[in-house]
Amino acid sequence: MSRTGARALYLAVGLAGFAPLAGWADSAAPSRFAQSDDEKSLSDVQLLGKRIFEDTNLSEPRGLACQACHQPQHAFQGVNGSPIPGIAAGSTPDKIGHRKSPTLMYKTYSPAFGFYKDLDDGKETLEAKGGQMWDGRASDMVEQATLPMLDPAEMNNPSIEAVVEKVKAGPYADLVRTVYGDDAFADPKAAMSKLTAAIFAYEVTERFAPFSSKFDDYLRGKAKLTPAEARGFELFTDPKRGNCIACHVGRTDSKDPTDWIFTDFTYDALGAPRNAAIPANADASTFDLGLCKQPGLAAKLPKEIKLESLCGAFKVPTLRNVAVAGAYYHNAVFTSLRDAVAIYATRDTDPGRWFPRLKSGEADKFNDLPGGYKANVNTDEVPYDRHPGQRPRLSDQDIDALVAFLGTLTDKGMQ
Repeated sequence: MSRTGARALYLAVGLAGFAPLAGWADSAAPSRFAQSDDEKSLSDVQLLGKRIFEDTNLSEPRGLACQACHQPQHAFQGVNGSPIPGIAAGSTPDKIGHRKSPTLMYKTYSPAFGFYKDLDDGKETLEAKGGQMWDGRASDMVEQATLPMLDPAEMNNPSIEAVVEKVKAGPYADLVRTVYGDDAFADPKAAMSKLTAAIFAYEVTERFAPFSSKFDDYLRGKAKLTPAEARGFELFTDPKRGNCIACHVGRTDSKDPTDWIFTDFTYDALGAPRNAAIPANADASTFDLGLCKQPGLAAKLPKEIKLESLCGAFKVPTLRNVAVAGAYYHNAVFTSLRDAVAIYATRDTDPGRWFPRLKSGEADKFNDLPGGYKANVNTDEVPYDRHPGQRPRLSDQDIDALVAFLGTLTDKGMQ
């Protein structure tokens, strides 16, 4: 499916039931409520979404906005002052998350969560795809916006009603009524759906998907890659070397940037090392199992797929702006992009480089999964299909080239 097609699918499925946003993609008049140059191009509903996104009153205690963990200048990522790279703090300093704060950029291209038919070596298979958050627990971005507001480790509101009441008593309540009518707050649950739909309207603006990187200019014929970058791109797309494109997909026959979102929206178990800095990991019996712990997943699981087979799998992220991400993998275990690339090459040829040693001297490979689920880790695809002592698919020079190429995916203005 093309990226444009995936986005169309998302909009068709992900916005089902959200009539207040009908026509949001049309050329709407700029809002008269705009207060800065940055807001002059936004329609009323988009501006409302921005107001909610930036509102520091929508947490308990007050002081934490969505933007604190998704800062525009950092590719809509952030940690709200947390001392752990990539892992955000919540509404109080004692509340620290256990997963990396993902970028919000290019998220609207993801389809709604579901099990989709795909072809694998000519055979039709069912594969988990789409949704939002690392485990797909939010089917779409409208649902996603609600979850952090109610999460005790994040914005910590006790209920939907509490969030709506804060907006109703806040400085942009008139904008809500302008967008949704005088009775916008009459039903708190309906009001919450409308408020999160407004956030979605903001998130589909160009600032969340500007396609302004050097790579985009290269596709358009307006820039040239350096020799190192070009070598990295070659390795990225080579199915026998880097094979990054197998999951971080793009259409090699297309010069349209929207065909290069650098994710297939699926879920993969990579066996990343355990991040000892995460407070929850102090308990050796605690494991983040990812997709298989998505609430309600068992009830919608196709009969062909066993729930246990999904443990350890997390959503494949976009690689756009990856060079400024600051931390990598679902548990933010790496702060170096080079390490995040290098482990692909030597995870299986030299596991002692990445995993702690057991008393026996062997590497405790895939130590962030309990023993029964380590078999779920992807060890078949290139470049993982190696064994201790074998030559990695990628050399140190290859890794440097891949890192150089990934640097071309940073949008203008991102740090």
